[in-house]
Amino acid sequence: MKKIAVIFLLLTFPLCSGWGQEVSTSNSIDNKTFDPSTTLWYKSPAKVWEEALPVGNGRLGAMVFGKNGEERIQLNEDTYWTGGPYSTVVKGGSKVLPEIQKNIFEGNPLKAHKLFGRYLMGYPVEQQKYQSLANLTLNFKNEKEVTGYKRWLDLKTGITSVQYTVNGVTYLREVFSSVPDQTIAIRLTADKLGSISFTAELRGERNEISSATDYFRMDGIGNDGLILSGKSANYMGIEGKLRYEARLRAVPEGGTMKVDDIDLIVENANAVTIYFVAATNFVNYKDVSGDYHAKVENYLKGIEGKSFDKIREEAVKDYQSLFDRVTINLPATKNSLLPTDERLKSFDSASDPQLASLCYQFGRYILISSSRPGTQPANLQGIWNKDMNPAWDSKYTTNINLEMNYWPAESGNLTELTEPLVKMVNELTDQGSQVAKEHYGARGWVFHQNTDIWMVAAPMDGPTWGTFTVGGAWLTTHLWEHYLYTQNKDYLKEVYPIIKGSVEFFMDFLIEHPNGKWLITCPSTSPENPPKGPGYRYFFDEVTAMYYFTTICAGSSIDMQILTDLFGYYAEATKILGLDSDFAAKVTKARARLVPPQIGSNGSLQEWTDDLAQMEDKHRHFSLLYGLYPGNVISAKRTPELVEPVKKVLEQRGDEGAGFSRAWKMSLWARLYDGNRAYKIFKGYIKDQCYPQLFAKCFTPLQVDGSLGVSAGVTEMLMQSHEGTIDLLPALPDEWSDGAFKGVCARGAFELNFSWKNKQLTALEVFSKAGQFCRIRAGGLNKVSDNGNMVHITKYPDGAIGFATKPGRTYKIRRG
Repeated sequence: MKKIAVIFLLLTFPLCSGWGQEVSTSNSIDNKTFDPSTTLWYKSPAKVWEEALPVGNGRLGAMVFGKNGEERIQLNEDTYWTGGPYSTVVKGGSKVLPEIQKNIFEGNPLKAHKLFGRYLMGYPVEQQKYQSLANLTLNFKNEKEVTGYKRWLDLKTGITSVQYTVNGVTYLREVFSSVPDQTIAIRLTADKLGSISFTAELRGERNEISSATDYFRMDGIGNDGLILSGKSANYMGIEGKLRYEARLRAVPEGGTMKVDDIDLIVENANAVTIYFVAATNFVNYKDVSGDYHAKVENYLKGIEGKSFDKIREEAVKDYQSLFDRVTINLPATKNSLLPTDERLKSFDSASDPQLASLCYQFGRYILISSSRPGTQPANLQGIWNKDMNPAWDSKYTTNINLEMNYWPAESGNLTELTEPLVKMVNELTDQGSQVAKEHYGARGWVFHQNTDIWMVAAPMDGPTWGTFTVGGAWLTTHLWEHYLYTQNKDYLKEVYPIIKGSVEFFMDFLIEHPNGKWLITCPSTSPENPPKGPGYRYFFDEVTAMYYFTTICAGSSIDMQILTDLFGYYAEATKILGLDSDFAAKVTKARARLVPPQIGSNGSLQEWTDDLAQMEDKHRHFSLLYGLYPGNVISAKRTPELVEPVKKVLEQRGDEGAGFSRAWKMSLWARLYDGNRAYKIFKGYIKDQCYPQLFAKCFTPLQVDGSLGVSAGVTEMLMQSHEGTIDLLPALPDEWSDGAFKGVCARGAFELNFSWKNKQLTALEVFSKAGQFCRIRAGGLNKVSDNGNMVHITKYPDGAIGFATKPGRTYKIRRG
């Protein structure tokens, strides 16, 4: 009790005062120290998969239960999906497009919906599913009664561990997923020699979604390993063409080991290291000719002769090269010392601001673990999935979820982790250009609201969702954001054709509104909220034998806002690169005719061009507020007349909803400079929509979007840079009165270190990566120095200061 009391007394002092004076908030139990700002820890094993702790290297993922008696480690490989290369393009649909548009304009959305469903939907109408690869089970003898149990995930190393004592012997297991060695390593040790005995089994998941023959085979191999091989399932008439191999190799120290059929049996070892490797024949979205067996053999050869300590050291070094770039410290309380699940339960009633630091870093950890250069992008569940028929297929949903996964990447100093997303957008232009031509009679490329590993681009799931034509346009804004954060003109030149292709499509697709003033998208939809008005209703579709709601419309607000951003970014890119000035002039002219944000008769921002009511007034999506966040169309400063209409929408829909919805609301309120409201929503998210290991819920299913969206929301509360000025502490909640944020990135290629006390900035450093002019609003900090030399500044009426920078230099800003 003395130790806890001393720590609590320390926590009553200020968190920091400048650099290098942070208060220790570590929690030490049984000689194991936990940092509550970077460690998740628990006093009991995971009862269900949603409580297990994740590890990943972008390609190989594991969910670790931390059980005694029978441990379960659920395993994934990011290219293991159903089906194989296929196309959803349907030829000739563009001939029906004028009739669909005519029916929408004439107030007959149901007929337009049915025509779209018959002629413009992709085929098959569903896509493929991300699959669970395997389960590793470790059965231990005589481990029913344990004491001193704890398990934890150390975000500073990327290693999850479990420790407990049985019959006087203390056991420790460590699990991590290595990028350098492309293996999941499991290390078992004990404090008494000869104490480790277990039976290991590597088992695949039986697939029940396909009536075709899909299989896996389990075998022992040699005297030190297990092998699992199999194929992907057929689905929706698409043949399963993926083949995979997964191998387990054990390296004991002392004792005996043997393989008996499908079991690996270890007796009386001093320590054991288990290595798991896996691969499929996936090469890319249209090539499955890879030699998966050779890949696995190469992975195993790569670790042959290497010590566990060396493999661990290299894995941690690689991981920390990303994770250590950013630190965040917020006030700690006695509740910060509780196990993570207990922290979550008490958060609503007891102050624990530092939990937001942990959630912020967990989001960065998830992105590091599920999106690395050369891997697939993070899907709805990152890379962690236990099912063969997962919720929403665990694929890529692009009417908010995939985009949200990457919201914290640039500001979180993880810019290279966007490479899989950039590659995906490039690959989508393949079928996307075919869909543009066949479905819409347009140039360029188009992509809708969902895709899978095979990069299909046509509308899917039905017109209720499929009429979202701006999914690809939204993704291209991420390509532009990457440029804003890096100022890399060579990169911009590479992605320019992708951005231009999206613009070309919409220049062809936009149609004049009947009022003769506006250009609009038609057909359109506002994900995933059905309007309420003439012709809009739930109905039964005889062809699919399913109920749908009518959402098809002309010019949804999100369409107009995304295109306003896209056309503006494109025009700016042409100036930077000195390209296509004539076409850019046409695009700029068209941009001026896009439907501006409309205020409805009830005083709130309209979700559609027409002033329609909502069928679901508490809807989880905030599509109509894209322009406030993550877009840059609506601004509390530039468009103050829209602030109250936006607030009416936020108030009407309330602070509840799915995990991703609450994360979005955090950033929306932060953009309105209301930090206390954003923090209130965060507290509700923790209470209702967060699993014990900080994964977000989508009501019930596990998703990663909310976890990553919360990281972005924390950043928006502490730093914004979307309007040409770096704005520090723009939406600081009362409970975050003291703190420090180091390594966070801003547009313009700046990296910031700053701290504050009693809500006032006390220290600030700006590192300039590209030598851009820096305009920053930093309270009373207004004296700038470069290596001790004063720098000339410009003062602006809004309180900002500006100064020229040189690349690679750090500028200190202090109070004048």
